[in-house]
This record gives sequence, C-alpha cells and structure tokens, in this order.
Amino acid sequence: MNVAAGGDVVASAIGDGASVVNRYEVHHHHHAPEVISWPMRIGTPPVPPSAAQPRQAVRQRIDAARRLGRTVVLTQVLSGGGGVGKSQLAAAYAREAMVTGTDLVVWVPAAEVRDVILAYARAAARVRAPGATGEEPEQDARCFLDWLAATNRSWLVVLDDVGDLTAMSGWWPSGGSDEGWVLATTRRRDAAVTGGGRRMVEVGVFTPRESDAYLSTRLTEADCPQLFDAESGALAEALGHLPLALSHAAAYMVDMGESCEGYLRLFRDRSTGLARLFPAHADGDGYGRAVDVTLLLNLAAADSHPPVGLASPGMYLAGLLAPAGHPESFWATTPVVAYFGRDRDPAKGDEPVTTAQARDVLSLLNRYGLLTWQKDGSPDAVQVHALTARAAREHTPPQVGTDAAYTAADALLAVWPRLDAPESGLAAVLRANASTLRDLAEAHLWRPEPHEVLFTTGNSLSDVGLYTAAVDYWRAFADACADALGPDHLDTIRARAHLASSYRNAGRTTEAIPLEEAVLADRERLLGPDHPDTLAARANLAHSYWQAGRTDEAVPLEESVLADRRRLLGPDHLDTIRARAHLASSYRNAGRTTEAIPLEEAVLADRERLLGPDHPDTFTARANLVFSYRLAGRMEEAVVFSERLLDDRERVLGSDHPDTLRARVHLASSYWNAGRTAEAVVQGESNRVESERVLGPDHPDTHTIRANLAVYYQEAGRSGDAIALHEDVLADRQRSLGPDHPDTLTAQANLADSYRKGGRPDDAVRLEETVLAGRLRVLGADHPDTHRVRTHLAASYRQAGRADDAVAVDEGRMPR
Repeated sequence: MNVAAGGDVVASAIGDGASVVNRYEVHHHHHAPEVISWPMRIGTPPVPPSAAQPRQAVRQRIDAARRLGRTVVLTQVLSGGGGVGKSQLAAAYAREAMVTGTDLVVWVPAAEVRDVILAYARAAARVRAPGATGEEPEQDARCFLDWLAATNRSWLVVLDDVGDLTAMSGWWPSGGSDEGWVLATTRRRDAAVTGGGRRMVEVGVFTPRESDAYLSTRLTEADCPQLFDAESGALAEALGHLPLALSHAAAYMVDMGESCEGYLRLFRDRSTGLARLFPAHADGDGYGRAVDVTLLLNLAAADSHPPVGLASPGMYLAGLLAPAGHPESFWATTPVVAYFGRDRDPAKGDEPVTTAQARDVLSLLNRYGLLTWQKDGSPDAVQVHALTARAAREHTPPQVGTDAAYTAADALLAVWPRLDAPESGLAAVLRANASTLRDLAEAHLWRPEPHEVLFTTGNSLSDVGLYTAAVDYWRAFADACADALGPDHLDTIRARAHLASSYRNAGRTTEAIPLEEAVLADRERLLGPDHPDTLAARANLAHSYWQAGRTDEAVPLEESVLADRRRLLGPDHLDTIRARAHLASSYRNAGRTTEAIPLEEAVLADRERLLGPDHPDTFTARANLVFSYRLAGRMEEAVVFSERLLDDRERVLGSDHPDTLRARVHLASSYWNAGRTAEAVVQGESNRVESERVLGPDHPDTHTIRANLAVYYQEAGRSGDAIALHEDVLADRQRSLGPDHPDTLTAQANLADSYRKGGRPDDAVRLEETVLAGRLRVLGADHPDTHRVRTHLAASYRQAGRADDAVAVDEGRMPR
C-alpha cells in the first residue's frame, strides 16, 4: 500500500479486488467549556466622585418605587436636567450591587440604541445566552433579554443616559428573578418614560445641607480647608445646588487657591463667562463635558423635533426669566407667538407659527429636560435652573437678545392680572420675573424709552399693599429715568408722580405733596394746563392735600379739575364723572356731607346710564353713596344699599374679588352704624376670615377689617376680645407700615379707646400721648385727626383723675 505524503490512505477490500481511496479527514479539537464565573460584571460605571453625598432622600424614593415591583423587573427611571448627578446615583447602586454579590451587573451607555444592542450582544456571549451565535448583534441582544426573563440569578442592568425613548421600545428588559431590576437615567420626561410599568423618580439638585457638606468635604480632602468660609451657603445657592457646578467650582477653587467668598464674587460678575468659571481642566471628577455643554446638551436634539428650530429661541427666552418659575400661560401669548415666527417668510411659503406650536415649544423643552413644567396650573409652573438659564443667555446670538428681552417683557404684561390683589400669588411671580428680566436685560428695556412692564411692576407693589417696597422701587426708577432720559422727559415726570403716590399710600404725605406740586408745575409747563395728565396731577395733589388735613386747599383744586374736565370733555365723559366723584369725596371728608350726597347720587345715575348697573365703576359709586348716607345718619338707606351692593358684587365679580370684600366691609359698617351690633360682629368675623384668605394677613385692608371687628367687639361688650385684636392690629401696622403711618397712629388711638372703655385709663393715656405727638409731627396741629386725639386724651386724663392735665389739653397745651 502506497502512502501519499501529507495524506491518509484508507484501504478496503471488496470481493476479490482492491481499490484505494484518498480522503482528507478534518479533526475538531474540542476544548473543555469555559466555566462562567459568577458574579459577573459587564461595562464600567463611573468612578465615585470626590466627597460623594449619600442623597438619602432620593434613594428612599428609588427604594420605595422598587419595592412596588417585587415579582417583576422594575425599571426605575431617574429623570432630571444636566448635572444633577443621575449617573452617579445609578453608579452607586451598581457598585453596591457588586459588593453585595449580585450575580450580574451590566452598565450600558444608552444615549444611542445601537450602543444598547451591542452591549446586550456582548452580555449574551458572556452569560452563554441560548441561541446567541456572535454573528447577528440584534439576534444576540434579544437572546440576552430572553435569558434575563428566564434566569433565576440576581441581576441589575443600568441604562445610563437613555436618549431616544421611541427607539428603545422593545429593548427594555422584563421578567426574571425577584432580584432582577433595571435602573435607567435620562433627561427626557416623555410619557414613554413611564410606559411598560416603569416608574420615574425625579432627581433634583443637592439640598443646602448636601451642598455645604460637599464643599466642606471636597476642600478638606484637597488639604484646602481654609477655602471653606462663611460664604459657602451663598455660593451653593448661587450655583443652584447643582452637583456638576459644585464639583467644577470646588476644583477651580483648589487649583487657584480661591475661597468660597472669592469664587462667589467672580461668579456674580456677569462679565465672567461659564467657560472661565468652569474650565475644562477643573473637571476633577471626570464628568467629561464642560458645564454649559452639559446643561444645554439636549438643545440640538430638541431643535430637530417639531416645531423644528424653535427650541433654541425658546431657551433664549426662558433664560431671561426667574429660575423660581413663571406661568405656563406666558408661552401662549401673542408676543411669544410673534417671536417664534419672526424668521418666517410668507413670500417663501413659510407657514406662520400658531399658538399651539408656541405652547408645543414649552412641552418640547420640558421633554428634553431643559426646563421643568409642573403642569399644575400654578403661577410658577415653569422653572429653569439658574445655570441652565445663564448658559442659554451666553449662547444667545447678539441680534436675538433685544428681541427676546422685549418679547419677555410684552408677554409678562400680557398675562398680568387687571387687579393684583385677587391674584396676589400670580402678581408676586410676575414681579419676580420682571425683576429678573430688568436685572439681566435692562439695557434692552430702555430703547428708546422705558418698557411699560417697568411701570406695571411698581404699580403692582402698591396694589397689593407693599407700600414701603413701592416707595423704594419708584425712588430708584425715577432716578434711573432722570439719568437716562433727563428731568423733563414725560416718563421721568410720570415716574415721579408714581413715587409721590407711593409716598401718600405709605402715609408720608409731607413728602408726597412737594413732589406732586413739582409734577403739576412740570406738566403745566410741558403739556399745558388742559392736558389729561395735568388734570390727573391736580387731582392727585388734591388727594394729598386732603390726607394732610389741608381741606381748604383740596376742595378748590377738585372743583377746578371738575370744571376743566366738564369744559374740555363734556358732562358725560367718564373722566368728568370721575372728577365729580372725587369732589364729592372731598366734600364728605371736609364734613360737607349734604353737598357730597347730591353729587354722588348724580355720579351713580350717570354711571348706571352710561356703563350699566353691573360695571365696577357703578359699584364704586354706590359704595361711596353708602358711606355718605352713614355719615348723614340715613342708616336704613345705608343698610339697604350695602346689602344690594354685596349681592351685586358677588354675582358679577365673584366672592374672592377685593371689591366684593370691600362691599362686605361696607355692610358690616352699615349694620354697626344702624345699631345692629350682633349682625355687625357676625359679618365682621366673616370679613376677617375672607380677607386673610384672599389678601393675606399682612395686607393693609386686612388690618382695617380686623380693626373694625375690634370696634364691633367693644360695642358688643366684649372688651377683652376688642383689646386683644386692637393690640394685634397695632403690632402688625407698626411692623409693616412703620410707627408714623396714619394707619398705625389710628391703631394706637383705637387701642387707647378700648383701654379707656375697658377701665384702663393709665394705659390709654400712655398710648394717646404717643398718638398726639405723632399726629402733631406728621399731620400738624390743625388736622381734624389731631383735634380728635386731643379730645380723647383729655377724656382719659379725667378718667385717670388728672383733671389739670385734661384742662391743659383742652386748651391746646401739653400737660406738664
């Protein structure tokens, strides 16, 4: 038998002959199967950051949600904006699972679904998933999901930074052992996040305590404890308690030897960009991206979704608003719709932007984690982190800045309520946003003249009773107008007129009057004596004269305003009728009630004829007439009118409107004046509850309502209740209005009266001496209120047995 080189020869005999067949044999060398080693780790989670915080509150929410899914895989989706530490939280769970012996821990970067599929395919090979061949990644990935669903081993799959929720459909693990679960992180807030039994846990920023602990630990670990100083809390607040920003800031401080105070000073300098505040070399914890890039990471993706291209301009707009929140209605205003459509060209066939699309921008920015929309209808429902807003501003193209600022101002005006008091929460939020806008983009709001939102903000402070704040606002604004526009510009004069009104509202009439006299002179010089603004200045001055007790000057001025408006506008013009109403009020305040009543009856008739019986101005005319009827002793008419007024205002304006509340006050006063004390007490107690609910406990109208109720208590023989309530009112007015405000002095006088009637003349004397000194200082010796206090003080002296002192006061002298 021949043997061929390199091959095997197999010979076989068949019958008598022999044949030779050449055949190559393939030898398979089967190695022993590789033993799978458990526990198994696939993928690499981020290393623990320096000074890691336990974040117990967030972890408790994660653990609570996990307990709800004991028998099936539970997907916790940690959702939140950039830099809040979602990945680090997930990594902490992964590391803990490794330490506690979980059989399989898989860390999957999930920004792109193809990366998820490849990670699953690699895992399939590692765990020897049945059916996995190593040839088709998608097939192997599905084999891995099948293995997870069938295995009895414990496992944790972390899907970090899930980007495309639609593409992830079908790639979420499910089933498996009681100990199998999925933890995912994402910036997205789509409804798809919580589909398929997944539970979302919102991850926010550090708590103030966590921020402080982080900075202290981080700087101490770097052997720089001296950099941690008293400004650490303010620095954390300025950084919005954002973990990413705190990490970069701490690294910068360590590198540069900068203290918390020094870094805070640098941060507050708006000329310092985020790139300098958070440089790449300060990424000590390996986040891998610049802070501004991280915060706006999803913006390009959001721009690519319908309505295409509007996410970026939306962020430029949001970046100018208060981080604490603004109303969602802002996004559906006409100015915002026009802003989004500014680059649309109908000549090129571009469709205009609709209100629905403008609102869709808000939804889009929320879905991509660029801002937060609570969807609860609250005034501050839409919030944006302060650093995200700053990053958006730094990326705003210069040519868009002015447009965005004016749009924001116009949109705030569009949602501002007509009356602030019944919507005080909304008004407060809008003032905060206007303040932020002014702080960030004031230069844009003065071209060519001050934007109306700047005036509305100041008026809002007065409308809700924040008189001291209004004075501060208008003083600064009037100075700014004078510097920017000159002293003779009409907006400068307008600002000074508002400052004078705020002085009057704050009880500082002696400061209001010279300013109003100057405003009147300027308007007469620049606009002429017959201009509406000149007539308004005369009316304002008359009101201040009356408040200062200078009735002899107030009444002729009101008569002049009425004559001028009748001559220029005619008897039926609403401004003429308003002037007639003001004159009637001046007559009433001067004690000329018999002259006031015919005027007020004519005003009521004119307004019913021209405006209708249900117009707010008609209601005001009826309320003024009620007041005059009471002063004239026409009590039954006052009660009937008061009851009708309350019914009408509740029907037309609703129960929570401030004018409805004032109608309740009129009714209680009418009951009291008519001797129906029990009804006055019941109505007064109801008024107190409603005022505290609608206006708040610190509103001046609430103080007045409580003071009235104390008077009713006194009349009803409830002296103890009256004194306690008067004392509360006095304390509140001293705190909110100051010691010299006329309302504070009135509260002191009311309390003294209750002391005297309650048999405490020495306490009454002590207070009334203070009140008299205040009236003399603020109002002068000839003001009617000053005379009234003298009379009460003399009565208290007599009750206390100090007859000589009483005589001295009666004679206009102060006692020894």
